[in-house]
Amino acid sequence: MGNALDRMTRIGRLYDFYGPLLTPKQRQWLELHYHHDLSLGEIAAECRVSRQAVHDGLQRAEKALEDYEARLGYLERYLREREKLEEIRRELHNFRQKGSWENFDKALELLDQLLGWPAGGGTQEQGEGS
Repeated sequence: MGNALDRMTRIGRLYDFYGPLLTPKQRQWLELHYHHDLSLGEIAAECRVSRQAVHDGLQRAEKALEDYEARLGYLERYLREREKLEEIRRELHNFRQKGSWENFDKALELLDQLLGWPAGGGTQEQGEGS
């Protein structure tokens, strides 16, 4: 069950990034199936096509989303950046709770990495005011 839920979540996220690149029919069927939870038979009846046509169309749409991700990598980048932001939040929370400047410095280091700055690139302000 968890695997199906993970798959649905992944398709939903890929759709958020790459949905506009799909054909109108692919978008419609993915939305009906994943967002509105319609079965293949229900989509087939609504669109006046065979259940097999819906199945094949969804398979092609999902493959197209995976192909876009393989080429462009926006979802993977988003997930990496979100993970870094969550780590920064934890470090800042620990700084607030413990008053440890090590946590603050770690948060700055992670922000520098996230922004693509050289190590210590965002910490010059500390030396100027001292």
